[in-house]
Amino acid sequence: MPKLIANAILFQLGWFACVFGGDGPWLLLVGVAVAVHLLWVSNWAAEGKLLLSVFLAGSALDSFLLNLGVFDFGEPRNLIPLWLALLWLLLATTLNQCLAWTARPWWRASLLGACAGPLSYYAGAQIAGVGLPYGTWQTLLLLALIWALLLPVLHGFAKLYRSQYEQSVRTRQST
Repeated sequence: MPKLIANAILFQLGWFACVFGGDGPWLLLVGVAVAVHLLWVSNWAAEGKLLLSVFLAGSALDSFLLNLGVFDFGEPRNLIPLWLALLWLLLATTLNQCLAWTARPWWRASLLGACAGPLSYYAGAQIAGVGLPYGTWQTLLLLALIWALLLPVLHGFAKLYRSQYEQSVRTRQST
């Protein structure tokens, strides 16, 4: 239980560092949070795949939404800023830890995603000065729909990599 609480606290500290610090030196806190997380997990290979997959998939999704005009960072750009991409990395550290309880049944992840996802974006947008050109409620509704589908999928990534790791351990033990 203390590790789960520490995981949630590290995530939140990283979130604040990203949103308040932008692309500045506060992002080093994200590196510390990820390093601590990796020290605590026993399956680095599986967790590393999960972190990378969520980071890339989430960054691609948000960059896609940016290019659709859902977000406005005040300057022309095709990719999201580093601070927003690192939030995906931080989220990945929670899937097998403090958010593991939402993996089953799947609707827990959908419900949490539909509620917490848009609220996190809204708070981040307000703090970081990110515009929502389609309007606040329209954007939050779109994000709720996306996150209701997305969080169960991310838990599926976590389960897949965890299963691959467990299979490789069983294979090594039987040889």
